[in-house]
Amino acid sequence: MSESSQPVCLVIGAGDDTGGAIARAFAKEGYQACLVRRPRHGDALEKLADSIRADGGTAHALPTDARDEDAMVALVEQIESEIGPIEVAVFNIGANVNFPITETTGRVYRKVWEMAAFSGFLMGREAAKYMTERGKGTILFTGATASMRGGVGYSAFAGAKFALRALAQAMARELGPKNIHVAHIVIDGAIDSNFIRQNDPNVDARREEDAILSPDAIAQNYVMIHRQTRSAWTHELDLRPWKESW
Repeated sequence: MSESSQPVCLVIGAGDDTGGAIARAFAKEGYQACLVRRPRHGDALEKLADSIRADGGTAHALPTDARDEDAMVALVEQIESEIGPIEVAVFNIGANVNFPITETTGRVYRKVWEMAAFSGFLMGREAAKYMTERGKGTILFTGATASMRGGVGYSAFAGAKFALRALAQAMARELGPKNIHVAHIVIDGAIDSNFIRQNDPNVDARREEDAILSPDAIAQNYVMIHRQTRSAWTHELDLRPWKESW
């Protein structure tokens, strides 16, 4: 299969943990993984692409600021014209911050919204333009506990994640009849990530007990959603460790 005909999985927020795992999982399914993070993470993005290629997959590192509308329009156009058709688009930017409400500046609130909501809108809109022409595609949005309830200190994060969830619902209702599967995945719990490994002294014990979310296990659920037949589509899926209190 030539690269021009090989379908693409676009991952916005292809970090070292969940985003990277999602990209690897779809690459193993035969998709070209188009990896996107901000340009300052270009080296890490290329390292992820190299690891996917080393495993026999196809990957492209495409450093882009997902908050920049012109850049996102150009990115999706480039992928569609030079790499292949986007069959799966995954939005995985986190932007998790915690500030007391009296210390949450307008700049912080706006920046978190741009990262976790506005950039999701840009990805979804641009991917939908091409998917609707072909009459198929999957758009997946990564949510969080904050998508469902606001917590102490999470006014900015919850506001953005609530907005992203509403976007996913609106897009699903609009695009579902056009054979575009839109789903929102709530990640409700700590992920076995670099941040957690550096800050949680109990992470090894939690991993042994399956008490922390595995990025690879998360990724398999994204693949599963994409594989669903349209007679039984999932719109919202929540994932948490079996020991998670909820």
